[in-house]
Amino acid sequence: MGIISWIVFGLVAGALAKLIMPGKDPGGIFVTILIGIAGGILGGWIGTFLGFGDVSGFNLKSFALAIAGSLILLGGYRLLKR
Repeated sequence: MGIISWIVFGLVAGALAKLIMPGKDPGGIFVTILIGIAGGILGGWIGTFLGFGDVSGFNLKSFALAIAGSLILLGGYRLLKR
């Protein structure tokens, strides 16, 4: 269930990252969703790397990691597209 849960988390995390970091994105909603999915995977990888544990299902810790990864990628994307 690991990668599938990060993709699902990423869809929601991308939308929440957009709400947390409002502003005009060069790619629109579809790019934001893709960034959210990639951010969910990035957040899961970082969490596993730092020893927070692996993805064992839908929980608050995993969701927070997905949002954090999405915020990192959304911020980086905005910096590159400026």
